[in-house]
Amino acid sequence: MTGPFQQPPGGYGPGYGYGPPNYGPPNYGPPPENHLVWAILTTIMCCLPLGVVAIVKSNQVNTLWLSGHFEAAHKAADEAKKWAMWSALSMVILFALYILIFVVFLGIGLFGIGAVV
Repeated sequence: MTGPFQQPPGGYGPGYGYGPPNYGPPNYGPPPENHLVWAILTTIMCCLPLGVVAIVKSNQVNTLWLSGHFEAAHKAADEAKKWAMWSALSMVILFALYILIFVVFLGIGLFGIGAVV
C-alpha cells in the first residue's frame, strides 16, 4: 500500500510495529532558572545599564526553551546571572570608592593636610 495514509508495519500504529516504540520527544527536564527577579532588583537598586541587559537575557530563557533551543536557553540563563552579578558588583565597587573618597577628604579636613592659609 502506498500513499500518504499508509499504516506502519504491524498495522497497529506507532509502537506496535517493527523497531523501537515511539515514546515522544526526549525529556529535557524543567527550563533553567531565568534569574529575572535578581535582574530586576539589580536594575532598580544598582547599575541600570547592566541590569537592563540582565533583564533582556533573562527574558530570552523561557522563549528559547519553549522554541526548542535548549543549549541557547542555558547559555542565556548563565549570561543573565552574569550580567546581574556584574550590576550588583559595580554598585559595591562604586560604594567602596565613595567611602574611600569620603574618608580621604575627611582626613584632609580634620588634619589640615594640604590646607595652606
